[in-house]
Amino acid sequence: MSSATPATPTRPVHTGAVNLVTLEDITAAAERIAGHAVRTPLVPAPWADRPLWIKPESLQPVGAFKIRGAYNAVASVDPARRERGVVAYSSGNHAQAVAYAARAFGVPAWIVVPEDTPRVKVDATRAHGAEVVLVKTGERESAAYAIVEREDATLIPPFDDPRVIAGQGTIGLEIIADLPDVDLVLAPVSGGGLISGVAAAIKALRPEAQVWAVEPELAGDTAESLAKGELVPWSVADRNRTIADGLRSQPSPLTFAHQQAYVDGIVTVSEDEIRSAVTTLAHRAHLIAEPSGAVTTAAVLHHSDKLPTGKTVAVLSGGNIDPDALATLLQA
Repeated sequence: MSSATPATPTRPVHTGAVNLVTLEDITAAAERIAGHAVRTPLVPAPWADRPLWIKPESLQPVGAFKIRGAYNAVASVDPARRERGVVAYSSGNHAQAVAYAARAFGVPAWIVVPEDTPRVKVDATRAHGAEVVLVKTGERESAAYAIVEREDATLIPPFDDPRVIAGQGTIGLEIIADLPDVDLVLAPVSGGGLISGVAAAIKALRPEAQVWAVEPELAGDTAESLAKGELVPWSVADRNRTIADGLRSQPSPLTFAHQQAYVDGIVTVSEDEIRSAVTTLAHRAHLIAEPSGAVTTAAVLHHSDKLPTGKTVAVLSGGNIDPDALATLLQA
């Protein structure tokens, strides 16, 4: 059953040997990505049962928030080193983002994706000029490291990197700039780069605001980890059950440290609730959301009673959904 788990975070600047990204890191990232990532608006949602705004990262050039972290990371690589190319492993959205950034800098890119990645994401990655390497589920990381060694290229991780986290944190800067008195920010969680960066920015600028994570109950490893106070691994097979293909990763020690420090709670949503949110966003907000991007709206629609009250922003993380899959959901 879907659930909500409050957290009891502290506010350290570091946890053990893990250094957390700072507001200065995020501000520097905002300067690097300016003109390359879209400054997305807050879209009012008057149909909700609370004051709600949607942050549609689906409007990014690659259709998802990943461009922020990927571009910041690629831009941060020493130019001489960057010329050798970049490598990424991803379920799709990070793949497109790294390919986009590589093309912007005119460098080669090798992107490793699982064989079951939606075709729309694979085609979009190739369209940016990257070489796409399809591998079996569970083999993408090892394949990426092999390419790094072979090509002497630079790995751009999807979430386990301070530069990536800082880039995603620019979403938090924009939320505070547009809604300074926000009470609650909801962000999807999987590997944790997005929620880590957003939470770090929100807590630095408005400590009294709450930041909650949302994940599918079929990939609820973060909820279990936060409840137990330590990383709890889930198998690839378990996490791959969810329709939200962009939320099938699990946190790293770096991102989990950010979540323990800054995230106030987490709620999980069912598959039917995710599907319902995709259709609601299309019909009521006129926004296309992939299942992974719709989980925050699902939390508001179906679990509002478990969430803190007040002015709420739901981050719609991406809109890269297969057209046939979208048509099926809308017809249903």
